[in-house]
Order: sequence, then structure tokens, then C-alpha cells
Amino acid sequence: MSWWHPHEFEQQKPHLESRMRLIKAVRSFFDGQDFWETETPILQVCPVMDTHIHAFKTDILGLDLQKERELYLHTSPEFAMKKLMVAGVSNIYQICHVFRNGEGSRLHSPEFTMIEWYRADAGYEDIMDDCEALLRHCAKVLDIKAYQFDGHSADPFTKWQRISVCEAFQDYTGIELEQHLEDTQSFAKATEGQGIRVTESDSWDDIFHAVMAEKIEPHLGMGAPTILYDYPVSMASLSRKKQDDLRFAERFELYVCGVELANAFGELTDAKEQRARFIEEMALKNKRYGETYPIDEEFLEALEHGLPESGGIALGIDRLAMLVTGAERIEQVLWTGKP
Repeated sequence: MSWWHPHEFEQQKPHLESRMRLIKAVRSFFDGQDFWETETPILQVCPVMDTHIHAFKTDILGLDLQKERELYLHTSPEFAMKKLMVAGVSNIYQICHVFRNGEGSRLHSPEFTMIEWYRADAGYEDIMDDCEALLRHCAKVLDIKAYQFDGHSADPFTKWQRISVCEAFQDYTGIELEQHLEDTQSFAKATEGQGIRVTESDSWDDIFHAVMAEKIEPHLGMGAPTILYDYPVSMASLSRKKQDDLRFAERFELYVCGVELANAFGELTDAKEQRARFIEEMALKNKRYGETYPIDEEFLEALEHGLPESGGIALGIDRLAMLVTGAERIEQVLWTGKP
């Protein structure tokens, strides 16, 4: 789409108007609850500690104009926002552009808009409640009865589905996930029984994502939004382990009309455990992609100082705009089309 061409822009304009109104609605939701709106730096020493997310690197001249310093465009404002929480800001949100290298599909853009928010003295159940209230608020402000995508709809005003990852595997594949949490071979065999191709080089996580993509995600968020919660601890990322079952983590994802809209955590506050996870993630990243990112030592120092018990989430504004407008591709709701 040539976004600058008058004819093409007129076709896109209704989507952009809805996007504008959506962002205003999102902002009003958090402003009405006494959240601080933050604006943290885009350039970061460490862009992400996830094996499969890739960042854009920049070379910045230092203040002495002699030595170049490697910085990255952030893939999320998470580290910076948590530092603010340690400094004493309780409830915060940020609407910002983030950048991920190599992402491009009808649901992905290498540059996109995200909202992240964090609640102190809260858990991931509180963030689940936020999601329900936010999507209902936006629907009311925008005067829509349901979110839509690919001919499917989801009514945010009806009862939401909350289902654990293990329940989803059982319901949609018949696989008893708990029996395979530490056994890649048995998991691969059970997955092949579902007609999903598995190779010898596939890790446990690779198999998990294949089952999710082919057998589970297409069913989530149909009729009503779905919260998929309690991921295996190997996928904990920056979330804490469940105290009553250490095999799982306090993590959930939000699905609407089969679209993954958000990723949330009951936040990990243990600096030692977080460092160990970062080291493991970067070892896997180096093995798989031949690259690593430096650890944000200031972030770990902040955790040592004391991150309050909290819940947090990242939600894709562009995808939510797609669900509001019924757009088929993400570039339809971007101001400059697809890069």
C-alpha cells in the first residue's frame, strides 16, 4: 500500500481514525486510575533477554566524540519501567514504539506500538482483571459490540474464558502436558501422534510452540477473549514461579479471535534467579543464532535493591487496532504503511 498516495490514504483513513480514538481510550483508562504515564529511553544497553527476539543495534558516539558505544533500540520498555518502580513509582504505564528485527507478517511489523503497565502490590490475577476492564472500556468508548478478525468475533462484555496451558493441551490435543514437562522424547512422540512434524533437532520449547500454533491458538478467543495462564517454568522469562507448583510460572497470554494480544507476568523479584535465567537465555541465543546481548547490570542492581511484588503486561496496540477495525493486515492500521 502506498500510504502517501491520496487514493490509498482515503481507504486507510477510517482505520487510522479508529486507531487514534483507541489510543485515547487506552490512555483515559489508565489516567482514570491514577497511573503515572512514563516515557523511558528508546536506546538501551540491553534490548531484551529472550532467546528468539532480535534487536536493532546502533553505534553511538560517546560524549567525548571519540569512542563509539553500542546501544540497541528497545524491544520493550520493561527494564527501564521496573527501575522506576524500584525508585518508588507504584503504578505506571507507557505507550511507545518498540523495535524487533526480523519480524514481518500480517500480524507483525519490525516497528510497532506497545502499551506496558505495571501494578505494585499486585499479581498476575490483577492484570487479568485489568485486561477485562480495559477491553470493555475501549469497546464502550469506540461504540463496538465485539472485536473482529478473519471473520471471527469476540464479545468483551460476555464472560471471558480463563484456561490453563495444561487444560488447553488436554482440551484441544488430548496431550497430558504434565507427563512430558521434563521429557522431550515423550513429548515429541505425543506431538507426532497429533500429526505435527517433529525433527531430531527440535527442543522441548520448539515442540511446545508448534503444538500451540497448529492446534491451540486458532481456537482461543473465539466468541469471548481468552486468558491462557500458567506456562511451563522453562518459559518463565521474567515471571516468578508458582509457589504451589514450581513446575509452572505466573505468566499468561491474552487471545482475541485467535490473535495473541498480550503477554503478562507475576514479576520475578529475585535478582540471583533472574541473572541465572539471563545467562541461560543468552547461551541458547548464541547456540541458535550466533549472537548475544549484554546483561543490564543496572536492572539486576535494581532487583537487588527491591522490586515490589507486582504484576505487569505488554499489549500490542496495533493488533488491538486491527481487532477494533477488522483490518486484515497490520499495515492497514499503521500511519506509514508497511516498512
